[in-house]
Amino acid sequence: MITDKQQAVLQFIEEYQMQFGKSPTLREMREHFGVSSDNSILKHLKALEEKGYLNKDDTPRGIGLLQKVKDRLDSASNMVRIPLLGTIPAGGPTLNEEHVLEHFEVGSTFLKKPQGSFALRVTGLSMINAGILEGDFVIANQNMTPKDGDIVVALVDGRNTVKRYRSHNGQVWLQAENPDYSDIEPTEFLEVQGVVTSVIRMY
Repeated sequence: MITDKQQAVLQFIEEYQMQFGKSPTLREMREHFGVSSDNSILKHLKALEEKGYLNKDDTPRGIGLLQKVKDRLDSASNMVRIPLLGTIPAGGPTLNEEHVLEHFEVGSTFLKKPQGSFALRVTGLSMINAGILEGDFVIANQNMTPKDGDIVVALVDGRNTVKRYRSHNGQVWLQAENPDYSDIEPTEFLEVQGVVTSVIRMY
C-alpha cells in the first residue's frame, strides 16, 4: 500500500509522462506540490521505488517510464488514421476533402488492410439483425473483392447503402438484415465500394 501523498506523486508522474513522454524533474515536482525542498519529494520517490511502483534510470530526470504509460504509448502507436466519409460518390470512395468529414483513429487490429480503408456512419435500421445499428460506424475496405455473404458498402442505382452482398448463378443483389426492409435488386447497376471489416459503436 502507498500513502495518499505517494499516490499523488505517482499520479503526477504518470500524467506528466503521458503528456510529454518523459518524467518530470525534481524542480517541477517541487513546484507542483508547493514544497520548498527536494527532500520530501525524494522521500516519496524512494518509497515508491522500494514498493515497486517506479524504477529509477540513468536519464537526466532519473525516473523510468511507468509500465502503465508504456502500455498506453504502445497502444497509441498501433492506432491507424482513416478517413470518415460523409458521402461516397459514383466511382467509389473518394478520399479528397470534398467527401472526408474528418479522420477516424482506430486500433490496427480492427483493420484487415489499413490501405484503402475508410469509415462511414450508419443511418437506418436495415442491418440490425447483423448487429449494425443506426449511429454505428462501419469500417470498409475499397481494395477487397466481395464474396457472397459479405456485408458491403455499395452504390446501387445511384444510391449508397450498407447491405449483405449476395451472388448466385450470375445474379447479384443486396440483402437487408431486417424483415421490415426489402432486399435490393439493381435495375441499372450495382457497384460495391467497400467490404465491411469492422463495426464500432459509441456509447
